[in-house]
Amino acid sequence: QVQLEESGGGSVQAGVSMRLSCAASGRIRNDYVVAWFRQAPGKERELLVARGWMGSQTYDADSVKGRFTIPRDSATNMIYLQMNILKHEDTAVYYCAVQTRPIIRTDPRQYAYWGQGTQVTVSS
Repeated sequence: QVQLEESGGGSVQAGVSMRLSCAASGRIRNDYVVAWFRQAPGKERELLVARGWMGSQTYDADSVKGRFTIPRDSATNMIYLQMNILKHEDTAVYYCAVQTRPIIRTDPRQYAYWGQGTQVTVSS
């Protein structure tokens, strides 16, 4: 069992950086996948970035490639979403999630554990 809790959301201006945090409790196995999704009003939940917990496998959505990364600290079970050059279109509720299978999937239904979500609002 894994529990996730996001923090760090808020309202910012376009062009700035923001870092979201996701504190995980419970054991994240080495072959699990950790990820960040977002969901804007009227849109489906979108996988942004993902990585194997301890491996080299990564995923970056085209919409955030080069701007968002997913650092993690395995010693503290922290998952971060580093967001740079934020745009108004990045406004959404952001969720961290864990997939218990070793190959990254984009379907949110493949992710067993979810945080409660944190709102990010980017004004232009």
